[in-house]
Amino acid sequence: MTQEQLNQLGRTLWAIADDLRGAMNADDFRDYMLSFLFLRYLSDNYAAAAKKELGADYPQLAADDRRPALSVWYADNAADTPAFETQMRRKVHYVIHPDYLWNSIHERARTQDPELLQTLERAFQYIENQSFESRFQGLFSEINLNSEKLGRTPADRNRKLCTIIAKIGDGIAQFSTARDILGDAYEYLIGQFAAGSGKKAGEFYTPQTASTILSRIVSLDSQDPATGKKKRLNCVLDFTCGSASLLLNLRHQMGAHGIGMIYGQEKNITTYNLARMNMLLHGLKDTEFEIYHGDSLTNDWPLLNERNPAKKLKCDGVVANPPFSYRWEPNEAMGEDFRFKNHGLAPKSAADFAFLLHGFHYLSDEGTMAIILPHGVLFRGAAEGRIRAKLLKDGHIDTVIGLPSQLFFSTGIPVCILVLKKCKKFDDVLFINASEHFEKGKKQNFLKPEHIDKIVDSYQHRTEEERYSRRVGMEEIEKNDYNLNISRYVSTAQAEADIDLVAVHTRLIDIDVKIAKAAEEHNGYLKELGLPPV
Repeated sequence: MTQEQLNQLGRTLWAIADDLRGAMNADDFRDYMLSFLFLRYLSDNYAAAAKKELGADYPQLAADDRRPALSVWYADNAADTPAFETQMRRKVHYVIHPDYLWNSIHERARTQDPELLQTLERAFQYIENQSFESRFQGLFSEINLNSEKLGRTPADRNRKLCTIIAKIGDGIAQFSTARDILGDAYEYLIGQFAAGSGKKAGEFYTPQTASTILSRIVSLDSQDPATGKKKRLNCVLDFTCGSASLLLNLRHQMGAHGIGMIYGQEKNITTYNLARMNMLLHGLKDTEFEIYHGDSLTNDWPLLNERNPAKKLKCDGVVANPPFSYRWEPNEAMGEDFRFKNHGLAPKSAADFAFLLHGFHYLSDEGTMAIILPHGVLFRGAAEGRIRAKLLKDGHIDTVIGLPSQLFFSTGIPVCILVLKKCKKFDDVLFINASEHFEKGKKQNFLKPEHIDKIVDSYQHRTEEERYSRRVGMEEIEKNDYNLNISRYVSTAQAEADIDLVAVHTRLIDIDVKIAKAAEEHNGYLKELGLPPV
């Protein structure tokens, strides 16, 4: 599928969503739309694998037979079904009963089956508890099929669901549904819903342009200097992963086999479910990733809260876009928390450095961390100033990148990217001021590919360019009391041109002469007309 076809698929699905949601809040309708897209993907993937597995035994149905071929095979081979499903679990890691495949659900919707709602409820419960052998419990927990937002009565809700599913099925039918195609369509829809969600979008979505910068930076640092080939990252972590778009972008940069294990954590239950669906939709097996529902600040994930140093998770790549200046409630015991005790606690008013230190703790010695934060972390004093100074003195802050304003749906303020390393190669800090390099949009600004390339190339080669990038030694930073405000080191202001006063004076005299001449000529015309001069 070409990029234009992919864009057309996204636009088709968005038009369906925009047309059908009516008075329903966009965030609510998002969950229905994306869940049905997810069911379509699981079904197509499973049916294709089943056809390959059964070979000549796969039923060949007439063109006008709308039953899923797999339901025919199940009916005719009940005794062989357990062995078949065992084999499918080995191959694709899940099973779906034919009654719950998308084709079955879509056919019920097309024919306005009055039992569609109940069938969907059973399908969601089946997928959560049996398809993946309970590894994805609660996947559809936020999808309320009995919500009055779908209709006042069960019959109304059933009709609404029939319409939504039929429209989605008809809209997708003209497009290929190969691996990653529906995943990319899913990402497109998440972006569209984020655009209409305002500040709430920050809970689940990192703009692709910003996501690409972080991913390319981490990917670049995995390259072997001698060969230029990327080394495999043993694992990567995003501890505020939202819908997992940032993690998937990093996987795209590294290649399908470039990462050993992907870890994500998300506090919001709805977004947590989106992330799990998004991973599967992009072709990852359930053994290739783990998303945990929990609070990173309290560190309630047992995997990360391991006290034994030998068992602590250490990732070669850490990426994050945490909520900006989030208010939190650290207790006294957190002062001795292994994540914070060497640097100090972030203030209650802004957890930015708490998030940073949390992720930094799980970075390997050779790894790279790239995190998006508000500009305040660069210059705010008190506890944050002490944390920043400690990170700088220990040689952990590698690069500071300033981005333009209005890039994020959740805030209009400009933000920065901090790149951190446990063992960085250079004894200076690279500052990149990209605040004026962007394309202006109607509601949001955005970065074009050349803007992203310029940032990444400057990072990779640590190039210096007037009014854009500069390497700054620690002596200068120390003199500035460890203030990292980008404009202190890379100003975008242009000096005004020197004024030649003699030339200006000569030009003014010349203008006065021309004025006097014009006035004399004008008064001559007035005299000929018998009018008084002016």
